[in-house]
Amino acid sequence: MAIGLSEEHEALRESVTGWAERAVPADLVRSTVGVLADPGTEERPAFWPALAGQGLLGLHVPEEFGGSGYGLLEAAVAIEALSERVAPGPMVPTVLASAAILASEGKAQAELLPGLADGSLTGAVALDAEITGVRDGDALTISGAAGFVLGAAVADVLVLPVAVDGGEEWVAIDAAQATVTAVKSLDLTRGVAKVELDGVRVPAERVLTGLTGAEVRNVAAIVLGADAAGVAAWCVSAAADYAKVRVQFGRPIGQFQGIKHKISRMLVALEQARATVWDATRAEGAERDYAAAIAAVMAPDAAVQCAKDAIQTFGGIGYTFEHDAHLYYRRALTLRALLGSSSEWSDRVAALALQGVSREMEIDLPEESEPLRESIRAELAEIAGLEGVEQKRALAKAGFVMPHLPKPWGRAASPLEQVLIHQEVRAAKIKPPQMIIGAWVVPSLVTYGTPEQQERFLPPTLSGELIWCQLFSEPEAGSDLASLQMKAEKVEGGWRLNGQKIWTSVAHVAEWAICIARSDTSKPKHDGITYFLVHMKAPGVTVRPLTEMTGENLFNEVFLDDVFVPDEMVVGEVNEGWRVARNTLSNERVSLSSGSGGTGASVPDLLGLAGRLGRELTAAERQDLARVACEAHSINALSLRVTLKQLAGSEPGADASVRKLLSTAHAQHVSEVAVSLLGTAAVTAADWKLGDAGYWNRAVLATRAMTIYGGTTEVQLNIIAERMLGLPRDPEPGK
Repeated sequence: MAIGLSEEHEALRESVTGWAERAVPADLVRSTVGVLADPGTEERPAFWPALAGQGLLGLHVPEEFGGSGYGLLEAAVAIEALSERVAPGPMVPTVLASAAILASEGKAQAELLPGLADGSLTGAVALDAEITGVRDGDALTISGAAGFVLGAAVADVLVLPVAVDGGEEWVAIDAAQATVTAVKSLDLTRGVAKVELDGVRVPAERVLTGLTGAEVRNVAAIVLGADAAGVAAWCVSAAADYAKVRVQFGRPIGQFQGIKHKISRMLVALEQARATVWDATRAEGAERDYAAAIAAVMAPDAAVQCAKDAIQTFGGIGYTFEHDAHLYYRRALTLRALLGSSSEWSDRVAALALQGVSREMEIDLPEESEPLRESIRAELAEIAGLEGVEQKRALAKAGFVMPHLPKPWGRAASPLEQVLIHQEVRAAKIKPPQMIIGAWVVPSLVTYGTPEQQERFLPPTLSGELIWCQLFSEPEAGSDLASLQMKAEKVEGGWRLNGQKIWTSVAHVAEWAICIARSDTSKPKHDGITYFLVHMKAPGVTVRPLTEMTGENLFNEVFLDDVFVPDEMVVGEVNEGWRVARNTLSNERVSLSSGSGGTGASVPDLLGLAGRLGRELTAAERQDLARVACEAHSINALSLRVTLKQLAGSEPGADASVRKLLSTAHAQHVSEVAVSLLGTAAVTAADWKLGDAGYWNRAVLATRAMTIYGGTTEVQLNIIAERMLGLPRDPEPGK
């Protein structure tokens, strides 16, 4: 999924990509490499008039100034697509310059934006400069230097920061007024230059009133972040394509788990970059500062990491000058250097977070949804007047617990209605039933259960009155459930189950269990499995608690010795239980990847701890805090993107899988940072009753399970590699 989500954004991306394939061929890029080897010879590329004619330079510029009247998001979509071809030329610095001027007030907009939008002018912005100014009425006289400005050698307009009277002003000058000296650049497709000024007079109309350094940095984070996302996108797709066909040791290298996981991690980093850049284009006020700072951390780092991993995947050929991989690596390193170090941006993230700044991921719903909202609100108002189990039953009966399910168990709710229900349940302060494992059971019973099973089990499960456990994992078949050994023998009127299950949450209190067992050993391992409903008090069921590292007993091992299960407790067809189990597992992974998994280990909790420490955080601690804040923000942005895609009637694509993977480890990362803040107090016992130290020590132990249950991290990386990237599946044992 690219930075843009809507059909319009997808169409724009496809249009830009198609144009770039024709106008920016590989040999043109290589010719630019030759030109830039000699500083001072850089020119606008041959395709510049055509690029300007496509309107790509003015997507974000209002129509009154000659642009298309869209916004930075549309500009980011185009930049990402062009960057995937490592397109040379001054598009990115020109867009950055016009976006900065657009954020100001005054006459410079009308004078400069039309030319920057139609390509008759090119621009550049100095993000790092030592320039001072002296006021001359409303004008300024400026002197100083700016080092390493992207695109300055071919710029007509330079946007520069000026220190004046203890503050900062921004100006837009003609490049001819400055001494611009091209520098031999690390990026072989786009040049950088130094800018020197000696007593340059800037008239009042070229002083960019109202423009702040913070906003310039925000815009740069978005524009250069989109550029970085394009770099990362090429690296992911190129590495995946190569891994499918490069054969070593008799099989494609993409079949080796080390390569699979490497490229899957690349995709994760790419999607985080895209999500954070996308969200930064939407944010406003202090939230914009926060979102842009996170994008400035995530996107350049993703580009650098993906480029490094792509070169590693390509092997020796990827290290050669003839291969394109180094061009992307060079651009990624250059973008990160221009934007500023990740540690500086991370410190900004930490500072804002500690000040209480956060980013609420709100969904802008269409006005036509209001009648539906009012109807939902009216229904919930009656339910809110009830108490206890009666309220839970009413909520379940009305279909509000799992509204996406078909009636009568749900409301057959569209994605839009689901969002409205979620918002209104929260607004009414109604606490939904705690279904635990039941939330994974219900969809399978709705899809595969008999009418009798549905009538018996679904109402009490949806109201939270019936507790379930899941008898899937076995000692020798953890994530590889198809290798299970529990036997189901057909007898008169039902089945006899024999075997052992393990890692069974809440089995010691559950009334019923879903269980898969091998009912036909002659069939291949995914066949011959049947899905049963087992009463946990049936003769032959023995539950033995397993003490976890926290000292608590949530997990159990369960032994079934000649346990009789009547025929009417088979779900789906005999020997077709794997299909039912996959339905359960898919629902399980969605549920387990939400939030902190019930551990209470979230960034707001971490910030609360930081506030209670009574001391300033060290630089290293601020970096750690920023790391998990950026991760949490990216997960939230990915979640919102998934919802928006579903609202639009589309599949969420990679965002959903990436979000699941990140979420399972996030609470671990938060609790690890928290424990590191505790200092010597971290020797306190892992007991939430013992204050902050005990609470977080318990969390750091408890969260270790989160990347194991519900599909281990390694299994999920395989899923991303095979289903999202198309890498070859692992060979069957013995083949």
